[in-house]
Amino acid sequence: MASIVSSLDNEKELRLQRFFSSPVRFHLLYKSSHHGATISELLSSFDTFGNFLLIMFLKSGSVRGAFMGKSLKHGKEFSDAKAFVFEINEHDAKQFPVLNAAEAITVRTQQNSVQNSGFGFGALPSQSSDSISFGSCLHLKLDKGYWSVSFCTDVTYGTTWPQENNICCEDLELHRVQDVVGFLSTPWREVSWTDTIRESLRQEFVSYKLPSKYPVSRVKVLLLGPVGTGKSCFINSIRSTMYKRIVHLPNVGTAVNGFTKKLNIYDILGEKGGSPTVLSLCDVMALGDDDSTGLSFSDALAVIKGHVPRGYKFQPDVPVTDAVSGYKATPSLNEQVHCVLFVLDAFKLTSYPSSLKSTLRKLNTTISDLGIPQLILLTHVDQVCPAVQEDLKYVYSSRTVQDKMQKAAELVGLPLSYVLPVKNYVAQLTVDYMTDILLLSVVMSILQSVDDTLEDQYPSTPTCSPVDLNLVEKNVVSI
Repeated sequence: MASIVSSLDNEKELRLQRFFSSPVRFHLLYKSSHHGATISELLSSFDTFGNFLLIMFLKSGSVRGAFMGKSLKHGKEFSDAKAFVFEINEHDAKQFPVLNAAEAITVRTQQNSVQNSGFGFGALPSQSSDSISFGSCLHLKLDKGYWSVSFCTDVTYGTTWPQENNICCEDLELHRVQDVVGFLSTPWREVSWTDTIRESLRQEFVSYKLPSKYPVSRVKVLLLGPVGTGKSCFINSIRSTMYKRIVHLPNVGTAVNGFTKKLNIYDILGEKGGSPTVLSLCDVMALGDDDSTGLSFSDALAVIKGHVPRGYKFQPDVPVTDAVSGYKATPSLNEQVHCVLFVLDAFKLTSYPSSLKSTLRKLNTTISDLGIPQLILLTHVDQVCPAVQEDLKYVYSSRTVQDKMQKAAELVGLPLSYVLPVKNYVAQLTVDYMTDILLLSVVMSILQSVDDTLEDQYPSTPTCSPVDLNLVEKNVVSI
């Protein structure tokens, strides 16, 4: 079987895989151009149990077929609630789930002929013909040693196909559908992966305002992490999401000890040339294995407290003091950092030195004492799981990604719910809605965590109505 190559190209296979809620692989069991066009050969290729795809390659270049959760090895009529039919063409892929499971599949063979059970197609072949029908919308039959297929509109599957009769299949394939090991059957975090959700998140971000009762009007976020985690790239990715195109800015690069050396503060605009949103992202020198090789603990605190001027160039051997030009001795609340985002690389998590864990834990404790919310941004999640690399919607189904997120939480000392996975724009030349959804979800988590913290720090002053005051007076008198 290893020498038999499927006619399904990579693009069409990827489209087919997206019909399934968890990652799957297809294992070729039968190919008519290799095994021959006989009903006995096709049916004998089914395993006794499992899920299967019957794929028809048409002369037009389009692909149609059906999925079934039953083996057709034995029997003639199959009730199958999992069944669906599909079509894939150059521009689109559509799936039609079965609406009436009891009439999902009918198999007719010369050895096991059955009466026409309401799946009439108009001019169906004689009852002794070898055929497989999915409702009445997809009818596959053997005709003079070749597989031909007919289509039509159907209520069993809800198809809207125009009637087409006896179209020759250039090839017919049967695949076993196998779950990829290491994936959850149901995602452990629910995400709606649609372009509508992307636009909704984008508009929610653009229109977001902090309540007027708070003493700050903007949210200033500091990105902290070791070399190569993608802090600067995350900022560019957020900008790309908002501009709806890939943004190429000079603040991204690679270097052994990190590319960023200065305190850079970026206001995030709602669109190219538009008004600023409520969010500003601060990029600084990367954390090192210790204070001598990267951003020191004291310098990180100086940035968080708002003492460090924009554009200051960090020097590991020269700590920030009040002697620094532009040093802010009494920074306003708007100049201080309102949220710290620890940025970690999912691919490098297990190779980080123990000294980095000590630094992260120390920062976590100190920042918590300052009353500043913290989150963890886990980058490069697509590099630790091939299925996620192929399709980002599996990010919360992958046990590997879940395990990496748990390790990131333990490294910093925060709960798992504080860990947010993303894929930065690194190789792409255009934005896509799935990557944008994860990026925008991080932004909204940041804004909500800051809002929640400020709400606790600056609660609304309770007021009593006249009725409440009268009740108080009565209680006092009664005492």
